[in-house]
Amino acid sequence: MASSTFPTLIYLHYWAGAGHAWQGVADALGPDYPSLSPNLGGFGGAPAPAGGYSVDAYADSVAAYIEENQLAHYVLVGHSMGGKIALALAARQPIGLVGLALLSPSPPTAEPMTEQDRQQSLKAYGKPAEAEKTFQTITARPQPPAIKEQIIQDNLRSNKAAWDAWLLHGSRENIAARMCDVQVPCAILAGDQDQIMSPSVHGLETLPLLPENTPLEIIGGAGHLLPYDAPKEVAALLRDFVSRLPLQ
Repeated sequence: MASSTFPTLIYLHYWAGAGHAWQGVADALGPDYPSLSPNLGGFGGAPAPAGGYSVDAYADSVAAYIEENQLAHYVLVGHSMGGKIALALAARQPIGLVGLALLSPSPPTAEPMTEQDRQQSLKAYGKPAEAEKTFQTITARPQPPAIKEQIIQDNLRSNKAAWDAWLLHGSRENIAARMCDVQVPCAILAGDQDQIMSPSVHGLETLPLLPENTPLEIIGGAGHLLPYDAPKEVAALLRDFVSRLPLQ
């Protein structure tokens, strides 16, 4: 039975991923930390968000999910694409939100991606060989065969509309002007081997827009997929972060 001492951690996964990406982190935290890890619309077999694939449409769907689960005390934990969605929702100051943890987040500004990389990613949709290449790029530590297969299959079963929408629109959205409305304690976690977004991106594009004293925690030897590369380190940092949140 999960303890009611801690807020529920709502895990929001990365682009072309799925909710089960967080299993290692949840296991490392243990049963005292209640958590939910939904599949975001168009990924992991989830239907499209009701309002489309914009960052705000995703935020609307997460807000509805929170309401459906009757959560009154929770932390948003967003990874990559999920981080930008978490930022958009946190800026609305929803009732019950007590903290925001961001893992290698897509910044509130336009994501740093060259047009060449964008076009290559658009063309990579549904191609196993490209999914294999992506796996090699976004992980830095060795993964068990079953986990590698899970990451690749999540990539391949992404909905094409969701895939394209993030590359063409969501990743380019600029919600920086809203970040002054993020009032809860925040933390950023990043891997020093991240080939998608280096820690400097977070330090330049995200950290200055968050509340004062927000830490940027660097995990050595980890790549972009922190929940897979460093579940124990992520769990330890989340445990410390949650312990510092004001009791509600």
